[in-house]
Amino acid sequence: MTCAVYIMANTNRTVLYTGVTSELANRVAQHKSGVDRSSFTSRYNAHSLVYYELTNDITTAIRREKQIKGWTRKKKIGLIETLNPDWRDLAEDWDGSVSL
Repeated sequence: MTCAVYIMANTNRTVLYTGVTSELANRVAQHKSGVDRSSFTSRYNAHSLVYYELTNDITTAIRREKQIKGWTRKKKIGLIETLNPDWRDLAEDWDGSVSL
């Protein structure tokens, strides 16, 4: 099973949401569609996937998610910008499936 730790952001980069999932494409689609209107990402319009990393172990993914959540905002931004300096929505070209 492939698991992902991911970060969603709003368009002005003021909100960062870190999550973990075993189905990245589906989870990002849920965030983007606002399925759960009471969720953090829906409430704050954090609909851009700006970072993700993959692992084959859910325990490792959860540990990494907790690690990132404990970081300062500055450190999270540094992580994002090492792989995505332009803060592109990494999911914008997906066709509903992701080759992970």
